[in-house]
Amino acid sequence: MENAIIIITVIVALLLALVVLIQNPKGGGLTTGFQATQVGGVQQTADFLEKATWYLVIALFVLCMLSASFSASTKFENEEQGIEQEAPAEGQQP
Repeated sequence: MENAIIIITVIVALLLALVVLIQNPKGGGLTTGFQATQVGGVQQTADFLEKATWYLVIALFVLCMLSASFSASTKFENEEQGIEQEAPAEGQQP
């Protein structure tokens, strides 16, 4: 389960990077003025990309929290059972 969450997290992060790179730079930080180039279909595309960005950010946040939760619970279970993780000595395979 932990590996699946990590793989999904990587996929969501790559999708987020792609969606952010596709967007046109709006400039000016938080300004929300009307731009002459955004009419009709272009405006709808910009809205879709903005919504996709927010959904992917939320999904990435949730997946990171789940991953941290699984990691912490696994560490706690190992400590309860007295299992210690030892690094392999030099020249030995894990």
